[in-house]
Amino acid sequence: MRLPLFTGWLFVSLSVMGTSYAAECEAPKLPTSGAKATYKRPAGYNENLVRKNVEARFPGAQVSSVNKSPLPGLYEVVVDNSQVIYTNKAASHVLVGSLMEAGSKRNLTQGKLDKLGAVKFETLPLEQSIKFVQGDGSRKLAVFSDPDCSYCRGLEVELAKLNNATIHIFPYPLSIHPDADDKSKQIWCSADPAKAWRDLLIGGKAPTGKGDCANPVAANLAFGEQINIRGTPAIFLANGKRVPGMVPLDKLESLLTSTGN
Repeated sequence: MRLPLFTGWLFVSLSVMGTSYAAECEAPKLPTSGAKATYKRPAGYNENLVRKNVEARFPGAQVSSVNKSPLPGLYEVVVDNSQVIYTNKAASHVLVGSLMEAGSKRNLTQGKLDKLGAVKFETLPLEQSIKFVQGDGSRKLAVFSDPDCSYCRGLEVELAKLNNATIHIFPYPLSIHPDADDKSKQIWCSADPAKAWRDLLIGGKAPTGKGDCANPVAANLAFGEQINIRGTPAIFLANGKRVPGMVPLDKLESLLTSTGN
């Protein structure tokens, strides 16, 4: 589960119609859509004031953007370009959760998070990944995965069942798994990295190589930092959509279909 950005503070969390979170492995590290509703800007709206108040209330938080919300007096605040919260102008109260549009049943918060998390597939450094081509390879996706993450292992079982897919696995060892870095390098340096990856994640067979060849593990971690990957697995579809956490096969198929693959 994802940890709230503001660890150590007590908030009231608002969730209309509920919010579900995909399971994923998390490093203990905190980061330093649809049609627009029609409403008037609340009286006294001041983006800079809201930004100033939030950052003063929560030292270390970096406010990326402030926008009016559909509710008078409530502002949508993006923190560290990765988390959406809602607050009043004085930042005396904060809501952490999903804001729903009742008429359309749209989750406005998730729509914002989808935009924040999207990454153009063509910008991914695919040469730093382990490539699997299954069937005709026509459907594409990329996964940042930790070899010692139990959710990543579960996802790998599902990925192996996909037909007609090209899958790029980026070894992405989290700091909470002390052996994952060495295992990632050993897999990359093996004679058949794709086989070694699934031998470990599906078969439980540990890699035996030294892991002393040139490898992209550090570069993957640096790239993941740039695009705010805080947990594994992190899936990216061909249309740039980010899908965090373990996803079963039927959901994977649905997601791939939604991209036109």
